[in-house]
Amino acid sequence: MEKKKFAIVLAGSGVFDGAEIHEATLTMLAIMRQGAEYSCFAPDIPQHHVINHITGEEMNETRNVLVESARIARGEISPLSEFDGKEFDALIFPGGFGAAKNLSTVAFDGAGASVNADVENAVNQMVELKKPIGALCISPAFIAKILKDVNVTIGQDKGTAEAIEAMGATHVLTDHGDVVFDENMLVFTTPCYMLDANILDIDDGANNIVKAMLEKM
Repeated sequence: MEKKKFAIVLAGSGVFDGAEIHEATLTMLAIMRQGAEYSCFAPDIPQHHVINHITGEEMNETRNVLVESARIARGEISPLSEFDGKEFDALIFPGGFGAAKNLSTVAFDGAGASVNADVENAVNQMVELKKPIGALCISPAFIAKILKDVNVTIGQDKGTAEAIEAMGATHVLTDHGDVVFDENMLVFTTPCYMLDANILDIDDGANNIVKAMLEKM
């Protein structure tokens, strides 16, 4: 039987200005562990900014989202502009502040956020093709912005949940490892590090969301 194919969209490398590395790598592991395979994508754009992950302070340098994402993908990555939904069975977005700073402006603009055009295109392709979309951590916020009338979760953070509701989506309160499934849009979301989590919780979340998505393929 042919393996199911996931497209993973990364947002850089590092929780404060890119993709959350635990969420990204454990999503990769969950996909392969459950008998599927993946390819990585990222937008070929400048990062919003670069953060020193020791001090939390902004650094005076520029980096590229695709180039930084290639660190996690071990060089095996394509520009998101080349994504073709017909070649994949599912699309999944790990979290990290890069999802809210590089893939969208959720971190700065809340409910008034804009979303990167390549991200929006990839999501809309999968909705049109009726294929599953997964989003971890903060990523469900930009899914809510694109799709509006959709059920998602980011866990229990009141401010983010209110922003999601203001975008026209419905937020569902969840705990570690829980997965919210929107049947109409085939959207799957799980909170991960939006909760006070450790790496074992992230492993649970990644495994559970991948399992739930595979069951709908």
